[in-house]
Amino acid sequence: MNKIDAQAKSITDLLSNKKYTVDYYQREYKWEAKQIIELLEDLEANFLNNYEEGHPRSAVEDYKHYFLGSIIVSARDGKKFIIDGQQRLTSITLLLIYLHNLQQDRPEAEQVDIGKLIFSEKYGKKSFNLDIDERAMCIEALYNQHAISFDVNNESESIRNILARYDDIESNFPPTLANGRLPYFIDWLKENVDLVEITTSSDEDAYTIFETMNDRGLSLSPTDMLKGYLLANIADSKERASANSLWKEQIFKLTRAGKEEDADFFKAWLRAKYASTIRERKKGSTPGDFDIIGTTFHKWVHDQSRFIELNNTEDFLEFVTKQMKFFSSQYIRIREAAETLTPGMEYIYYNAHNNFTLQYPLLLAPLRSEDDADTTQRKIRLVAGYLDIFIARRAVNFRTMDYSSIVYTMFNFMKEIRELDVHSLARLLKQKVVTMENSFAGVVPWFRLNLWSKRYIHHILARMTHYIETQCGIESSFVAYTSKTIKKPFEIEHIWSNKYSYHQEEIPNKEDFDIYRSRFGGLLLLPRGFNQSFGDKSYSEKMDHYYGQNLLARSLHPLCYQNNPSFLHFVEQSGLPFRPHETFTKEDLDERQRLYQLICEQIWSPNRFDQELQ
Repeated sequence: MNKIDAQAKSITDLLSNKKYTVDYYQREYKWEAKQIIELLEDLEANFLNNYEEGHPRSAVEDYKHYFLGSIIVSARDGKKFIIDGQQRLTSITLLLIYLHNLQQDRPEAEQVDIGKLIFSEKYGKKSFNLDIDERAMCIEALYNQHAISFDVNNESESIRNILARYDDIESNFPPTLANGRLPYFIDWLKENVDLVEITTSSDEDAYTIFETMNDRGLSLSPTDMLKGYLLANIADSKERASANSLWKEQIFKLTRAGKEEDADFFKAWLRAKYASTIRERKKGSTPGDFDIIGTTFHKWVHDQSRFIELNNTEDFLEFVTKQMKFFSSQYIRIREAAETLTPGMEYIYYNAHNNFTLQYPLLLAPLRSEDDADTTQRKIRLVAGYLDIFIARRAVNFRTMDYSSIVYTMFNFMKEIRELDVHSLARLLKQKVVTMENSFAGVVPWFRLNLWSKRYIHHILARMTHYIETQCGIESSFVAYTSKTIKKPFEIEHIWSNKYSYHQEEIPNKEDFDIYRSRFGGLLLLPRGFNQSFGDKSYSEKMDHYYGQNLLARSLHPLCYQNNPSFLHFVEQSGLPFRPHETFTKEDLDERQRLYQLICEQIWSPNRFDQELQ
């Protein structure tokens, strides 16, 4: 093996005017939302452990450093080929692009220059420092804030994941790092967050290092250490062997669902049933149960064994053979329902589609191992239904859904619903919805399409379309309306064409037109290709084509109200003010906005809890 060079480098040292790439045979970018959220949580916690109001910017130099891991590269042909670490570097690049864009509204004097960490320029030609040809257009769209119009059809898994993870950063970036703290955080991220770069001169040597680091001296996982502790405290050898077999069976089922599902399960279960404290987001705060379980759950169980009533061999046996078995089985059911739309568990799928990763401990919180299958199902559905309302109401009021903004609220909610019976749970959830700060009244004055709201509007339009079609006995599929992999995926369509001249008489200026055109009531879901074919047409030219689309689009056309008894019956029974629109002026759009609000109020009504209150 040739000489190996290993150096600890800040993000500035690592990325400034450097070029990294990956070979074509390397795996795709595969990070999921949970990895992005964990990264943001770790960065936020470590930064806030140092930051204090009143610090000068220069004080950041003395803040503690944070180690982000290592990367292994092969240096050849004037570039650095990433052998291990592309997931981390890609995610850091996405965070840097987000921070670059976040600063654009700030005075230039307050902006921190991070452009050179994202791209470099030579002879007037700009290229990104993570220099991967197939990703260049996607990264450029994100950098220039044009991602909302980027077409992911037929794109690779990496491109789709890059766009999705950028959305996750945008949705979950902690507000505690924004405003006056932002330049401090960016300085700290650039100079105090370190990685170790291990460099060789050949791919062969790089892969040898990679295999050595990953295959030799493997340490036990937290799940393995928890198992060892629990089984060691079961005195009877036959009972211990039986518990071991059950453990292996459940862990096998969990890992079959996903690489880290065993660890994710233990975090969700232990938080749901036992966490009583959480760290405050300020300097010097100590981690609470919730935080420690999220990092070293095996150690927490050992340290808190008395608190969770592990006092003798029978307790340890029951903890594995009854508690762990029951809650892992429910967790697997919940995760399956999050991946596949399942009758009776639809709300779980909807929450997962909105990337609400906190739902798993919340759904486990009211359960008791003594609950029968029917009771368990009802409790899970109640909590998932509440979260569905919570997400929708926050979305239409432009309330952030980022992890750090809601984790305290959800932590307290989790404790509040812990082990409640079905009736008490339903009563509490309905009361919480009735008194909820945000309502669908927010739809009418301001809900509209922008980069932040795009994912939620697509979801809500899909739910609305699916709802009115199923109410009318029409075959409908929420999955089809939201899938990105079907031949012609559905996209958000503006009813108003992007031509100010069509509405110049009623809208005073182009800026107001752009805002009004994107209001919720002026949007539909239509299959890709429709906009390309008819996007520039006036409303009168598009109206007949709307009649051939889904029911929400057809409801604009007069023919939808003729010889259509199922739809007319639905309109009468629901009281929703549907009517045809032969023109679509500002007044029509306002009317449609009000209609959409009322549809939302029916779909996300607190009456969904009433069946359990009878």
